[in-house]
Amino acid sequence: METLMDVQALRNRMTSGQQTVLLDVRWALGDPHGHEHYRSAHIPGAVYVDMESQLCSTPTAAGGRHPLPDPVMLEEAARQWGINDGDVVVAYDDNGSLAAARLWWLLRDAGMTTVHLLDGGLAAWKAAGHETERGVEQHCLGDVTLHHGKMPVLELDDVAGFPRHGVLLDARASERFRGEAEPIDPKAGHIPGALSAPTMDNLTPQKTFLPSAELRRRFAALGVTDTAEVAVYCGSGITAAHEIAALDIAGFSAALYPGSWSQWSGRADLPVATGP
Repeated sequence: METLMDVQALRNRMTSGQQTVLLDVRWALGDPHGHEHYRSAHIPGAVYVDMESQLCSTPTAAGGRHPLPDPVMLEEAARQWGINDGDVVVAYDDNGSLAAARLWWLLRDAGMTTVHLLDGGLAAWKAAGHETERGVEQHCLGDVTLHHGKMPVLELDDVAGFPRHGVLLDARASERFRGEAEPIDPKAGHIPGALSAPTMDNLTPQKTFLPSAELRRRFAALGVTDTAEVAVYCGSGITAAHEIAALDIAGFSAALYPGSWSQWSGRADLPVATGP
């Protein structure tokens, strides 16, 4: 199961007429204009995916800012995007796959094995000299059947003790981990025992993923091994999926803690650590 697809491979599929469902996940924290960005320029044939309404359920104090979507609703959305059983799906965004990785993780969790991230996203497509289109595109209704639970998940009750026997990675920016800044969640700091592993460090300056060997060295330096239990969290479970994709590229598996810091920091009874 290859996690990444490069621009040339996607272009070859498109020009040869191979069935490919291309999904645009344009979203960034603090930027509510993803659909407008999509309408102004997207890869030809790409269907827009809305992060807040299709890839998350309603935020709650107990569940965090971006709880995982209801499986039935996700299947309905996937059919609206035009996915049929056996289709090759390619997800992209314009920010190093930080948002697209959420869709990649959800579809992998739902049992799809032919789902990929476009390495470098829209920027790489443009840099290769390929055209973009304006407006909105929609595929015919698909008939895909999704399942649930194919990817490991860590629940809140399992998190506190996890660092005693596993490696818990915090994918947020290092200043948020240290507690020096917290732009959105109730408390600043990190889960005691977690290690700082900013997800942006998985990327090159061009916002493509680092080569697998470099990613493997990076995670090995944090204590990740082939036999270690590994889990990842971030602010609300979005960019943690990106870290899991990077771990996958490096040959490691990891569980997602979906509630992440937004859930943990909302509980007055849970401890918070600060500093490096």
